Amino acid sequence: MSQPLVLRNPAFARVWAAQICSQIAGRMFQAGIVWWVVIEVSEALRGRATGPFMMLASLPAVLLIPVVARALGRYASRTVMRTASLAAAAVTLVLLIWALLAELPLLVPYPAVLLLAVTQCFFDPCLTKSVPELVDSDDIQHATSFEMSTQSIAGLTGAVFGPYLIHLGGPAALIGACAGSYLLSALLIHLAAFRPAPAPVAVPAAQPATDGDLRTRTRPAAVPVQRKLRAVLAELPFIRAVLVCFAAANLFATAGAVVYPLYVRGVFGDSPTTLVLFQSAIGIGMLVGSFSGPHVKGRPATLGPACLAGIGAGLIVPGLVTDRIVIVVALLLVGWCAGVLGVKFVTLFQQTVPAADKPVFFAAMQALMTVTFPVASILFGFLGDVLEPRTLCLIQGIGLLPAALALLAARREPSVPRAAQ
Repeated sequence: MSQPLVLRNPAFARVWAAQICSQIAGRMFQAGIVWWVVIEVSEALRGRATGPFMMLASLPAVLLIPVVARALGRYASRTVMRTASLAAAAVTLVLLIWALLAELPLLVPYPAVLLLAVTQCFFDPCLTKSVPELVDSDDIQHATSFEMSTQSIAGLTGAVFGPYLIHLGGPAALIGACAGSYLLSALLIHLAAFRPAPAPVAVPAAQPATDGDLRTRTRPAAVPVQRKLRAVLAELPFIRAVLVCFAAANLFATAGAVVYPLYVRGVFGDSPTTLVLFQSAIGIGMLVGSFSGPHVKGRPATLGPACLAGIGAGLIVPGLVTDRIVIVVALLLVGWCAGVLGVKFVTLFQQTVPAADKPVFFAAMQALMTVTFPVASILFGFLGDVLEPRTLCLIQGIGLLPAALALLAARREPSVPRAAQ
């Protein structure tokens, strides 16, 4: 039996560990600050206070697609990811100094989460784009499995430590842990060995010399021009449909970042233990789904609708029952389906999208996966002040079913790639 990829490929292992550190810091900051806001503001303002915060955490990925795509195409992967981690560390260090010297105002984390999201929207698609620079083609699906598992590990760790660090040491403890995690991410990226980008190929070109003889000179091969996203997706109609369906599904699936703090605070009380339990269930489920994804039989176009339906069914459960054990089991299913879904479709994207188009595609993919999150954060935040938390859970789960049906219809189109059929 061959060794796991992270043991036989130290470069990928370092980059993967750097991604874990970066995403843990981001998720820990978000989960911790949301819990801090929920316990600090009055009950009537909780939804309106947490919704805009989570909206700011997702805006940069939507607004900066062209900038991210240019950066990914122009600069080395190591440079982009290392710079992003160092910039995030600088933001958290400034906040840490402020929190140590004086009481941190409640509004200060709002612009901070926006800046941290800017750094993350460069880091994440750059790592996806850099996978072929780190592993052989036969290992891409396994590398994608590890990469997708990072969201699970980050979600699980952030969900556990974010609220508890606030509970035990206040904002300073949380921000200090985030700063250290970002610095470690930058160090690991610096130590990783990326494969050099292919050099331009020199081709002979005949040119007359002054003495009438033909002499040979070389000229670099034409560098592929980076195409616009519209041109890339025009040639990949099934992939375009997948991205649209996922974006629509995320309008409801990602609302959990707002819904569950409100749900736990309203149904179970002040302790963060139940919130940590629920968010950990999703994280563990995603972790298992990410690592089992390569071994799950079936094409992405077949598994996709089933996984979306499974996520929707699991999200409905907290709206129907308040038994902790039943909810945990349902959220484990939600996480597993999301993990399998991510591995299968990101692998499909790696195999289908031309290499020259990957910078703009993966920048756009991250944006499309989060484009509905600002709307979801504001919508469910404000709904949380007028509707019962259990009603929000029902809306969240039922809202995924149209996306599942749309993806099921898309797989019947003749343009579905062979790898997805």
